[in-house]
This record gives sequence, C-alpha cells and structure tokens, in this order.
Amino acid sequence: RFVWVSVFTLGCAVGSVTPVSTLKVKNKAPAEVQITAEQLLREAKERELELLPPPPKQKITDEEELNDYKLKKRKGFEDNIRKNRTVISNWIKYAQWEESLKEILRARSIYERALDVDHRNITLWLKYAEMEMKSRQVNHARNIWDRAITILPRVNQFWYKYTYMEEMLGNVAGCRQAFERWMEWEPDEQAWHSYINFELRYKEVDKVKNWIKYGRFEEKHGYIAHSRKVYERAVEFFGEDYVDENLFVAFAKFEETQKEFERVRVIYKYALDRIPKHQAQELFKFYTMFEKKFGDRRGIEDVIVNKRRFQYEEEVKANPHNYDAWFDYLRLVENDADPDTVREVYERAIANIPPIQEKRHWKRYIYLWINYALYEELEVKDAEKTRQVYQASLDLIPHKKFTFAKIWLLYAQFEIRQKNLQGSRRVMGTAIGKCPKNKLLKGYIELELQLREFDRCRKLYEKYLEFSPENCTTWIKFSELETILGDVERARAIFELAIGQPRLDMPEVLWKSYIDFEIEQEEFENTRNLYKRLLQRTQHVKVWISYAKYELSIDGPDRLQKCRQIFEEANKGMRNCEEKEERLMLLESWRDFEREFGSESSMERVRKLMPDKVKKRRKLTAEDGSDAGWEEYYDYIFPEDAANQPNLKLLAMAKMWKRQQMVEDEDDNKSPEESPEVAENDKSPQESPEVAEETQTTSDEPAAPPEAERDAEMDRDDEGSSESDSDDDEGKKESKSGGEDKE
Repeated sequence: RFVWVSVFTLGCAVGSVTPVSTLKVKNKAPAEVQITAEQLLREAKERELELLPPPPKQKITDEEELNDYKLKKRKGFEDNIRKNRTVISNWIKYAQWEESLKEILRARSIYERALDVDHRNITLWLKYAEMEMKSRQVNHARNIWDRAITILPRVNQFWYKYTYMEEMLGNVAGCRQAFERWMEWEPDEQAWHSYINFELRYKEVDKVKNWIKYGRFEEKHGYIAHSRKVYERAVEFFGEDYVDENLFVAFAKFEETQKEFERVRVIYKYALDRIPKHQAQELFKFYTMFEKKFGDRRGIEDVIVNKRRFQYEEEVKANPHNYDAWFDYLRLVENDADPDTVREVYERAIANIPPIQEKRHWKRYIYLWINYALYEELEVKDAEKTRQVYQASLDLIPHKKFTFAKIWLLYAQFEIRQKNLQGSRRVMGTAIGKCPKNKLLKGYIELELQLREFDRCRKLYEKYLEFSPENCTTWIKFSELETILGDVERARAIFELAIGQPRLDMPEVLWKSYIDFEIEQEEFENTRNLYKRLLQRTQHVKVWISYAKYELSIDGPDRLQKCRQIFEEANKGMRNCEEKEERLMLLESWRDFEREFGSESSMERVRKLMPDKVKKRRKLTAEDGSDAGWEEYYDYIFPEDAANQPNLKLLAMAKMWKRQQMVEDEDDNKSPEESPEVAENDKSPQESPEVAEETQTTSDEPAAPPEAERDAEMDRDDEGSSESDSDDDEGKKESKSGGEDKE
C-alpha cells in the first residue's frame, strides 16, 4: 500500500494536475536514475504519510458503557488471537488487561489457553506465576511453579523464583523440598551454592541428608572405606537420642551394594532397637525387602514377628489397660520366644491392675493370670511357678467384694493333676470359707463325686442348702444322689424338706421331680397324696391334667372312672377361675379323653360344658389417661356360668312391661266406639307371659338371675357392642329387636 501511494504522490508532483487516466506516456525509455521500492518506502516513512491521529479519550459514566467497552476490547483481543494463535504477546497483553480490571479468573483462563498453545514458553509461565503472586493467590502460584518445574525442569529461573517465594512465605520445609527436587536433576554449581546458602541461613548444618550425600559422594568416586567411615561417624555424631531411619536405611543399602549381608542385618536390628516404632515404618519395609531377597525363611518370619511386636508395643504403651492387645501380644511371643521373654511380657501385662474394684472391669484382666498359669503348666512344665501364679492371683483379687470361681476351680484341678489331693481340698475349703457362691459349691461337689467321696458330697450338699435353701436344683441333685446310692427313705426325706421350704425359686420343677421319684418307686398311693397336696396349694390346670393322666396310666378296672372323676373335680374347682383359657384347656383335655375312652353320652355331656366364643370390644386408655380407641378381644361364655347368673333378659322384659302399661292407659282413654278387636291386634306379643317366656328361652342357655342381667346390661353399655359367634346369641338379639319393633 505504501508503494502505490508513493508512486501516486510522485506522479502528481512531477506531472500536471491532469488525472492519471488522461495522461499518455510519450517517452517510454527507462529513466537514467532508477528508484527502488526500498527508497519509496523510506521516503514514505520519512514524510509520515500514514500517521493517524490518536483516538479521542472516552469517559465511561455508567456500567452499561463499561460493559460495552469491555466487550469491544475483548472482541479485539480475541480477533487478534484468532488471526495468529502462536503470537504469545497477544495472549499476555490480553491477560494483563484482564488483570488490570481485577478479573483474575478471566486472566487465569487466558493463561491456561495460552499454555495449551505453547507450554514451553518461559515468559508465559513467569507472567502467569507473577500474576498469581501479585493477587496473593499463594496456592495457585505454588501450583503453577510446580507445573513449570515438572514440565521444564532445566529452566533454572523457575527453580530460583519458586524457592525464593517459599522462603519469603516462611515455608522453610517447602523450600527445602523444592531444593531437594532441584538437586535430583544435578544442576550447575550455582544451584548447589544457593541450596548451601539457604541451609546456612537457617543454621541446618547437622542435617542427616548432608551426611548421606557425603557418603554417597565418597561411594560414587570409589572410596568405599571412606564412605563407610562417613556413615559410622554420622551414627556416632547423632547418637541414640537423634537417630533417623533414613540414615540407617542409606547405611544398610550401602553395605548391601558391597555384599556385606551380615552387616546389613546388624544395622537394621540395631536401628529397630533404638528408633520409636511409629517412626520406623520405612525401616521395616526395607528390612523385609532385604530378607526376602537375601535371607532365609526364618529370617523373613523374624522380620514379620518383630514388626508385629513393635505394633503391639505401641498399642500397650498407648493404653496399658487394653487387655485385648496384651492377649494378642502374648500369643505372638508364646509362639516364637523363649520362656524368659514370655514371662517378662506376662509380668508387664499383669502389672496393669484395673483402677476400679468392680467385677466388670476385672473380667478380662483375670484371664491374663489364667493364661499365665496355663502357660507355666503346659508349656514350661514348671509346677512350682504355676502354683505361685495361682496364689498371687488369689491374693490380688478383693474377695470381700467379688471373686472368680473359675480361678479357684482351676487351681484345685491343677493340684489334683499334681496328685496333691489335700492341697486341692484346702483350696476349695478356703474358697468356700472366704466367698461361698453357687459355682464354687457345685464345682467342689463335682470334684468329690469324681473321687467317689459320697460322704463328703453329703456334707457339701448340706452346706450348699444351708447357704441357698431356695435352690430347687440343689435339692433335686441331692435327692438323686441318695437315690443312686439306694437310700430311698433319705431321698424322700430330702424331698419333704424341700417342699416345706417357705421360698423356692422353681417349685413346679421340685414337685414334678418328687412326683416322678414316687412314680419311679411305684408308690402309687404316695403319688396320689402328692397330687392332692399340690392341688391344695395351687389349682393350676396342668396339675389337674397331669393328675388325670397319671390315674389313666395306672392299670386297674376303675382307672377310667377315677380319671373322669378328677376331670369332674377339676371342672368344679375351676369355675371361679379368672383365666378362662385354662378352663377351656381342661375341657379340651377332658373332651379328648372322652373321645378315646368315653361313650356318646359322656361325650355329649362334655360338649354341653364347652363355652361359646364371643367377640367383644373394650375401650383402651393411654398412659396419660387419654382415649386410645377400642380393642377387639375374644371372650368365652360357659353354659354353667350362664345357669348360675340371673336372667339376662329381665331388664328388657321390665322395659316392655312399662311400655305395655302405657299402651293400656292410652286404650282406656279412647272412645267406646273402638272395637275390642283393634285392641287385641295392637297387643304386643310380649304382653303374653307365654310369648315372653318363649322369647326368653330361644337360646339353649338357661336363664340368668335378675341381678346378673342388670350387671350384664351395664357392662354392655360400657363396652359397646359385642358380636356373638354362636347362633344362639343371634337368636336372642333377633327376638329382642322383634319385641321392640312390635312396640
């Protein structure tokens, strides 16, 4: 464009003002002096023919104009980027303009787009990180530096700025970590000096890593002896108070490269004995890897066991009263340690006595003593040590507050295994004297039974019953012992004493055992007397049924009659029973008996005694006294009870009689012209005593007395409606409604 404009200008200056289209060239020969394109451009530049005046300043007064201005500028930047995406300066100008408007998110997005175009541009990374640091976005800046040194690790400028930023922020550990990453790329000498100066500024002259680098330096240049001396000096310099697992790992790896496997093993073991277990995870890891590569099976197992031992050590140190951790630790050392080591762990475990003298806190702890004693007896075979463990545990337990029968019994059984019978009895006697309890007495009795010392068993049972006379199981076991020994009268006397006790925990079991005992002895009359004595104390339906079955089981000509008589007595005795289900159970049992052994008449008699099942409703009340609705339930109406109650329809008949009187008064007030037939037709069926009697007896149930009928009517008013499952009750309701309709 500049060329053509210059040509046109020169043409106008040399020639006339005649338009170019009308000029005709007369001399077409070349000019003596030729003008080049460069000369034309230079002359155009000198004359500044293309200078444009600066754009006018624009003042923005409202938000709408500002948005239009932003849109216009962004459109211009985007157009420039679309024309040539590889010109990074356009991206940087665009991002810096957004940064000047405090649009950090937009600027960050522009830089990220630019990095997608050219991620190896150093200026772009620097501008991006500087923007984040200016806006105090430290984490974003740290992230950018980390990406930059990862993508372009050989650009020292990134490392310098990154470490400088971390140091200015006071993040010494982060700065050191950045230097360590930088040193892995083996930079030039100036980088190492920067790292050294940094450590000198913070007086870190004794760091383990410096010793390790020194040792590796000597090893790299072939000075093996010097390298070993460096590691040894480092171990001596730090001592046992400031040991570091990285130093020992590096030392062990150095010896491993020199094929000194025994030295490696000694170094690892030395370190594991002195470094805290929670700080030696890497040490365990490398030790395990070493044993897997160069050790045998025993060595690998030792490493694993030691690692688990260290874990358990940390657990019991954190909480000495964590008895489950002690159990796991003891199981580990019992399988792979000598007796002295196991004893040491047991002694440490039992030294952690529960702080509170409550049995629930001692239940886990006491098993440490039990396991200790069993280990000494079964594994070590040391009887005297086992006896000492049992004795020490019994001296420790506060027997006045609580005791543990298990440890007393184990101690006694241990003495028997040692053929020390007197010692075993002495232990049990001491236990019963200090803290008598059921388990101790039972265990002592079982012990004497196994020894066939029956006289001692009798004395122990007597002591047991003096201690706990309400224990029915003890009475039964005592009687069984006498029965086995053939002393029937003594066994019967024990049962008599037992049922005469004022308080028993399971009297039904005791009576059943006594009855079974008499049946076994074939004392039928004694058994009947026992049933009668039991029925004097309780009228339970199961007792009656058992009594009837017992009479049925005895061979005799009158066994059916006796059984039926017992059912009769039971039915009479249970008429006043409030539990109607039990009475129904008795009748069902009686019915089954009659079906199998009775006649049609006896079966019919029992069938007439069976109750009717009636569904009723009752009002429920909540705990706070509010109304909780209604509940349906089933009730049983026995014919015998209905026969003893007043007539349930007496109240209804009284109401009908009153209405009848009112109708007669109305008839007396009527005119004499009315015919008597009309009065007869208006007469209700209930007016006739025959009709009333027929309505009363429509049901198969007998009539009830007036008082009961009134009570029943009041109950029906309280309970609401009741539904009868029997046809008889429906007949009653129909007859009653029929009478009311007639009225």
